[in-house]
Amino acid sequence: MVSTLRMLVVGNALAVANAALVDYCTTDYAASVLPVQDLGLGIAIDTASVSAALTTNKSVSSQWFESAVIDYCNVTFAYSHNGLANDIVHVSYLVPPPEKFTSRYVSTGGGGLAINSGASSSPTGIIVGAVSGITDGGFGNFNTQYDSAFLLAPGTVNWQATYMFGYQAHHELATLGKQFTRNFFNVSLDDKVYSYYQGCSEGGREGWSQIQRFADQFDGLVTGAPAFRFSQLQTNHLSGGVIEQALGYFPPPCELQKIVNLTIAACDGLDGKADGVISRSDLCKLNFDYKSTIGEPYYCAASNGGRPTPEQNGTVTAEGVAVASAFTNGLIDSEGKQIYLNPQPGSSFADATNSYSAETASWKPSLSGLGGQWVARFLNLQEKDSLDSLEGVTADTLRDWMALGEQKYSDSLQTTWPDLGPFKSAGGKVIHVHGEADSSIPAGSSVHYYESVRNAMFGGLDFDESTSAMDEFYRFYVVPGGSHCGSNREQPAGGWPATTLQTVIEWAENGVAPDTLDNAGDITTLCKWPLRPQWSDNGASFDCISDDASVESWKYTFDAFRYPVY
Repeated sequence: MVSTLRMLVVGNALAVANAALVDYCTTDYAASVLPVQDLGLGIAIDTASVSAALTTNKSVSSQWFESAVIDYCNVTFAYSHNGLANDIVHVSYLVPPPEKFTSRYVSTGGGGLAINSGASSSPTGIIVGAVSGITDGGFGNFNTQYDSAFLLAPGTVNWQATYMFGYQAHHELATLGKQFTRNFFNVSLDDKVYSYYQGCSEGGREGWSQIQRFADQFDGLVTGAPAFRFSQLQTNHLSGGVIEQALGYFPPPCELQKIVNLTIAACDGLDGKADGVISRSDLCKLNFDYKSTIGEPYYCAASNGGRPTPEQNGTVTAEGVAVASAFTNGLIDSEGKQIYLNPQPGSSFADATNSYSAETASWKPSLSGLGGQWVARFLNLQEKDSLDSLEGVTADTLRDWMALGEQKYSDSLQTTWPDLGPFKSAGGKVIHVHGEADSSIPAGSSVHYYESVRNAMFGGLDFDESTSAMDEFYRFYVVPGGSHCGSNREQPAGGWPATTLQTVIEWAENGVAPDTLDNAGDITTLCKWPLRPQWSDNGASFDCISDDASVESWKYTFDAFRYPVY
């Protein structure tokens, strides 16, 4: 069967450059160019599973790419791992028209506990003339998430699914995808097919899982708000409720939102430009005191939505400010040591937002889906989606849960390996972005990983020298006002960078390294870390400046753990 397919490749692929999309978007042609070569993956492709579907004149838009009208052929097929029973993995590759093909391949990632983002992310590859791939990880289908496949039974982890989610599925997707691209367009081994990746949140973590393990897999990557330190991150979603429980006060959501609004108003101008965006949350952290909001009135109308809430009418209290301050400072254990970090000032207090109990006519902690599920399902190995309550849970409890998860999933989900020497040596380039007001994955998380890499790889150099060495292959940009993987409705002028994939392509293919990053918003330029944005002349002049005190305010030492937390 393999030799028959290769004969078809020779006969069919030679003509593809002169064909129209409709001519080769067929099941027969797709089957003839499957990546059946021995790629060292230990898999078998199911040739009977192939499908090909033509889509034309499709309008696509996203904050991660510019709006476009695209044509593509969606080729899907399945494969299984040799020696595994009941194993099937589906992959999907969007193929561009031959006249727009640019000898590129792109993988895109997922979000939450999903290993792909489907049609919301995959068009980015077509836009740059690439074959664009996604995987279902072997979890059932493209809409099935990892948590559904995680337990074989209560108490028994599906380690194959865990390693697939952790890194293996994306390695296989890209390896197959690059060969499939060659086969489809008959690209000779003498000609390069450039390979790229783009993903945010869980998708950002998936990108780093490849950088840290498969140095030459991608020429360039765009990773946004990566879910680094998976156990710390997920457990920390419970920190708001635990902090409120310890302080004995559960503020109404409207009170916390008032504090956010007042913070934005007070810190907006610290960057030299009044535009409704906190571009210098570091200056806000250093100069703004939440206590100044005490006594300010707040009001929110009753809501009858999914979680009904009563009318909220009052003034900001000292107790509410104590919660806000403790939350922003990050989780601290009983010995006063830092466990983890929380979002920057001006971010929403999402993980401290309470729900209303009509039964008790009071506010109570709202157990975060991801935090509660992480402990119940992934640590306790129960078929449950959350904890029953936070009764008896303290900051020390969260610390110990973080350590347990890190130990259990250090080689699969944590994704914090700091030595990127092989990636650098392979010539890879990565652009890392993070919204400054991200309330789901704190922007400081990305700073911490960047600094971990800088110290691990270039600790013998001074700060400026080591930063310059990082610039050769790794550049990081904070998006002012940005929320989680996109623009922020509370600071909309901040925008979001929509052409970052094109930027990393220019860097990888043409050596054009980005000193700044283009941004789609009123703020058009993003500064490369560790430089920070600053305006002068009443907002008329812009510069990226060095500010040591501000940079230091982003750094944390997680000394509650007796080992390095990268």
